[in-house]
Amino acid sequence: MSADLMLTRRAFTGGAALLGLVGTARAQGFAGLSESAKGFAQVLPGKAFSFPIDHGPHPDFRIEWWYVTANLTDAAGKAYGVQWTLFRQAARPGPQGEGWENQQLWMAHAAATRADSHRTAEKFARGGVGQAGVIAKPFQAWIDDWQMGGTERTDAASLAPLDLSATTAGFSYALHLEADRPVVLQGDHGYSRKSERGQASYYYSQPFYRARGNLSFDNQAVEVSGVAWLDREWSSQPLAPDQSGWDWFALHFASGEKLMLYRMRQNDGNYTSGTWIGTDGQTHPLGPDGIVMTPKDTVEIAGRKLPVRWRIEIASLSIGIDSVPLNPNAWMATSVPYWEGPISFTGSHQGVGYLELTGY
Repeated sequence: MSADLMLTRRAFTGGAALLGLVGTARAQGFAGLSESAKGFAQVLPGKAFSFPIDHGPHPDFRIEWWYVTANLTDAAGKAYGVQWTLFRQAARPGPQGEGWENQQLWMAHAAATRADSHRTAEKFARGGVGQAGVIAKPFQAWIDDWQMGGTERTDAASLAPLDLSATTAGFSYALHLEADRPVVLQGDHGYSRKSERGQASYYYSQPFYRARGNLSFDNQAVEVSGVAWLDREWSSQPLAPDQSGWDWFALHFASGEKLMLYRMRQNDGNYTSGTWIGTDGQTHPLGPDGIVMTPKDTVEIAGRKLPVRWRIEIASLSIGIDSVPLNPNAWMATSVPYWEGPISFTGSHQGVGYLELTGY
């Protein structure tokens, strides 16, 4: 196995630890995502999504993730955040190997955040041996005892209900997720452009989850409830060679609408895109010309300056909001580090959400 193969979200990466083998990460573009995808399946416009099949894995594509973030409160109104992510990366294209010869590599991240603490954990697995994987129906995604699963009554259109759990030495959570609206296709009917040069992914979300359950820090459990967001994305080359990373928002408006935004940072400026999602689940794509994302304040973590406070303006929707993090130090000190944490926003609209910063 090459030490130059690994993964993280919108951030699958090159290099690190898997099954006890430790290597060093090697940046190529951002995390190897700009490398040639020769031999892997390509993302093209016009895909007809099919559920539940597309809830499952797409092994002919190089990278993929199942990504949940949740904004939660306890009975006293104290705010928390939870992250559960499973990543898949193919080490090589071609027919799938059997058992330990299978080329699929898996990694998972879990995190729990409150204003005074941010906890993270990471797991790795090799495909083909049952330690990690995803099944489309009845939906199951797992790595060891970290689980995101449904039952025979889980609806394929909404991917709900689901149960989500992770247990580590310093924190744990178990959440039940419900949704009454179908998943939404991001970008152009699920074809999500990442540059003007052809880079793209297939991308859909379930932004309407209602979450309830338990969250524990150092064996001190609280009952929590709130909103959650699932992102599903797969591709083989989502970044252009001159792109270094992205700034991504998933926003829950108090009025019930949702907003996804991202800014791909590149040498000649930024490529921005987004989707406005109405309370009925109808989507309105937002092009680069209509979005203004302005970083305001930074924090310094691990020798990096990270823009954790933002001003977002979308004139066509009369949106002008300012976001602040629940915990400015929501640093994912994982094999390939990045910032990810819960935020709130005020201004023309109010609400909560999640911010991700990669490639800094």
